[in-house]
Amino acid sequence: MAAELPENIEWREEKGQIPYRAALESMVSRNQAIAQGDQRELVWLLEHPPVYTAGTSADGAELLDPRFEVVEAGRGGRYTYHGPGQRIGYLMLNLKERGRDVRCFVHSVEGWVIGTLADLGVQCWRSEGRIGIWTHDIDGREAKIGAIGVRVRRWVTMHGFSVNIAPDLSHFSGIVPCGIEEFGVTSLAKLGLDIRPEDFDKALKNRASDFLAALEGKACSLP
Repeated sequence: MAAELPENIEWREEKGQIPYRAALESMVSRNQAIAQGDQRELVWLLEHPPVYTAGTSADGAELLDPRFEVVEAGRGGRYTYHGPGQRIGYLMLNLKERGRDVRCFVHSVEGWVIGTLADLGVQCWRSEGRIGIWTHDIDGREAKIGAIGVRVRRWVTMHGFSVNIAPDLSHFSGIVPCGIEEFGVTSLAKLGLDIRPEDFDKALKNRASDFLAALEGKACSLP
């Protein structure tokens, strides 16, 4: 059975695809409502149609082939790709009561995803100087399997993470993913794992209490 979340956090799992611009608009609205105390915090799991998103540090030279819509995301980071077969986790959480520590928040999100993927059979890690979640690809080389990008407004978080379950990896060739040219991207499917989005969601929820504990400073050990 999946772990129960505190009543002040809504957990939402979307079955269909949500256009990126619509999701972004919804996030902005929810961020404001949470900051004002009008709505609960939210963990929102979903999938987008193909889109390239540009973070605040995006370099136009890294947009190699804009074959899909390109959207200014407002999050930190550079260019990334979202599309079918990728699980997106948008986190709208209030840091006012959780130490107001953005670095700890990012570290805790990374740990949550790494632990979840370990439960699904893939050992992953952080790599110093390279944003994202990393693992060994089928050729033994290091490759990116998940991305992290966040924004904080009024001490309420937005955006979050993406994990490659079974996307078309050729779609990443239109950009330099997160500005890192020398490493490739991989997926659970490429690594030989048949994981459904709902399997990932369940594994993620089972580790939600550990994530919240880390976020609240009970286990946030930064290197």
